[in-house]
Amino acid sequence: MSVIEKVRPAEAPPAPKRAPRRRLTDEHGRRIPGWELALRYLLLLAVLALTVGPFLWQLSTSLKGPTEDIFSSPPKFLPSEPTLHNYERVADTIPVWDYALNSLQVAVANVVTNCVGAALAGYALARLRYRGRRAATLAFVLAMLVPVESIIIAQFTFMRDLGLNNTLVGVLLPASIASLNVLLMRNAFLNLPYEIEEAAFVDGANVWQRFLRIALPSVKGTIAVVAIFAFMGAWDDFLWPLIVLSDPSKFTLTIGLNYLHGTFANDERLVAAGTIIAVAPLIVLFACLQRYFFHGVGEGAVKG
Repeated sequence: MSVIEKVRPAEAPPAPKRAPRRRLTDEHGRRIPGWELALRYLLLLAVLALTVGPFLWQLSTSLKGPTEDIFSSPPKFLPSEPTLHNYERVADTIPVWDYALNSLQVAVANVVTNCVGAALAGYALARLRYRGRRAATLAFVLAMLVPVESIIIAQFTFMRDLGLNNTLVGVLLPASIASLNVLLMRNAFLNLPYEIEEAAFVDGANVWQRFLRIALPSVKGTIAVVAIFAFMGAWDDFLWPLIVLSDPSKFTLTIGLNYLHGTFANDERLVAAGTIIAVAPLIVLFACLQRYFFHGVGEGAVKG
């Protein structure tokens, strides 16, 4: 006698649960309404247009040919026939690469002196115990309040007495250690837990060992911030190199680009190409260090 078995159909696997929709909230956990979110994005777009718009316009102008109208109405951002001929004209008009090399030497030296000097001074203000530490910190704060224009004559006479006028060292020396960078490093070292250094002190580590092996590796983000600020300050400086330098072969890039402006007429395409050449190294530097730059604000946290 045969038994007929009913075969049950295979059950379909259960449908995956849909992940709950993520809601945007503010720092207090309150849900952001749609109109407020749209307003925030509109403000961000407005700020983006104000900050990035001029740079994009200069980039577009530098790529336009001599027959293309750069003052058309409405303005055209995209050139009809892009060309790099304007950059070649910049190199033919001025020794732009020699000027860029001078600026690079000053900027790199400024980064090294600021990173080393600000780290040492910031650690001394934050960690060492000595008489007059608060007065020294106050002196750095007051130095930030003094306008550069008010002391530039004193700086010039001081460089002249040292025999450093018309030298790249004279350009570098006044900004070799900035007060802002010292205070940034001080705040970063203050955020480090004292218990770690106390444990190293018990193990026999001296001040230099605690500074080099414990404190300094914990503030890499702030060092990156200092490096960016120092490079940008030295690369973009115009007034001080203009005063202290007189030999055209030692001019920095910001001074050399001034020769692209004619006495009676300006070629906007040429000026735009020179501007892009001057800005490009800053963009590359920030792109390389942006990860450390954004983490440098909350520097001092120790992972354990």
